[in-house]
Amino acid sequence: MLFDYKPPMSPLDILHQDKDIVVLNKPCGLLSVPGRQNHMKDSLSQRVQEKFPEATVVHRLDMDTSGIMVMALNIKAHRHISRQFEKRDTEKTYEAWLYGAVEKDEGEIDLPLIIDWPNRPLNIVDIKNGKQALTRWKVLERQQDRTKVAFTPVTGRTHQLRVHAQAIGHPILGDSLYAHKTALSMASRLMLHATMLTLTHPYSKEIMKFTSASRF
Repeated sequence: MLFDYKPPMSPLDILHQDKDIVVLNKPCGLLSVPGRQNHMKDSLSQRVQEKFPEATVVHRLDMDTSGIMVMALNIKAHRHISRQFEKRDTEKTYEAWLYGAVEKDEGEIDLPLIIDWPNRPLNIVDIKNGKQALTRWKVLERQQDRTKVAFTPVTGRTHQLRVHAQAIGHPILGDSLYAHKTALSMASRLMLHATMLTLTHPYSKEIMKFTSASRF
């Protein structure tokens, strides 16, 4: 059975572009890179490459996560930015609406993660065999049945924010993979947005900070 992939047809939202990098605002529902099946080839990277054929992907966002992504426009830039992500020299912030009332105002989640092979692409907490995963968080807003938080991932594991939110009993609203039925029904999309990315420009070596306000 084919996955029902219906990406939004909105135009590219370019936040910054120079000879080395292009920074974009990825919409929810669009893959970062082409999927394996033919009907899932449409992606942010493919759309960007139609305008900038030399563009290459240095990091990804989940299909249902919206927000800031950077792509390199030459080999030197690709290597430089990739190294920053590998060494955790970049800074990233996400905003998310979580289910329920989060008790504290801030904290961190230090729970190792591993892919759940029988149920991939799901990931799970595995204290013994998982890879270290650390997320810092801070409450931004409270409503009766939900809490808005800022997530700062220190590591960059697959689905890290989604699994960590689930693990503390406050799944992200609209999360089709990790939320329980009530939390899933409380939003029409995954309520997770990459709001800030800070990196060092590969040519000028300037510290650059890009922001994108969440639209939920």
